Amino acid sequence: MFKSLKALTLMLTVSSCALANTADNQLTQQEKQAGWQLLFDGKNMSQWRNFKSESLNPAWVVEDGAMTLTKGGGDLLTKKQYKNFELQIDWKISTKGNSGIFVLADETGQMIYSHAPEIQIIDNEEHPDTEIDSHLAGSIYDLFAAPIAAHKPANSWNHVRIKMQDNHLQVWQNGISTTSIVIGSTTWNTLVKGSKFATWQNFATAEQGHIGLQDHGDKVWFKNIKIKEL
Repeated sequence: MFKSLKALTLMLTVSSCALANTADNQLTQQEKQAGWQLLFDGKNMSQWRNFKSESLNPAWVVEDGAMTLTKGGGDLLTKKQYKNFELQIDWKISTKGNSGIFVLADETGQMIYSHAPEIQIIDNEEHPDTEIDSHLAGSIYDLFAAPIAAHKPANSWNHVRIKMQDNHLQVWQNGISTTSIVIGSTTWNTLVKGSKFATWQNFATAEQGHIGLQDHGDKVWFKNIKIKEL
């Protein structure tokens, strides 16, 4: 029981303010003051373009306030490159779907994933490429496995936070830490040597790069994409 009507009113006021500050694709005043910037405003994708292109494939659309891949539209890149940053993004994958978020992406390789580490997006329950732990959602693909507690079913919204500072890559998915590793360290290099990237030249060697979103042929949604340079 609440001790007074005043206490109840205060709680409801605080709750209402919190809800007001969680509108999709918007920044709170506190976030603006802290240096956060939106990479998607819920209306247009003007800060994105296709890999090795100056334009944006029309198969990427805005649907219900989310950047949505409806069919084959190619991989996306931010127009700007980043070195030290914190990124937050919400994603949702379709049943049996697959996609990914890339960091340190460049355009010197043949594909977006030629040099860029990928935070995996996948339907853990029904996609066939989930027998390896490091291929599950929230993992650094083929390198670093996310714990089961970080996983949600397909068609559910997931929240990912990625922090890159002085090559220290940290990832959280749905509030659970999934990765903390220094790119280029002996631990990182050992993981790379045991992965599919062992013979890939210049993999994860860039000092800065684009943020990328993958077209893996499946419907995928992204919203609340914001970044703060560190």
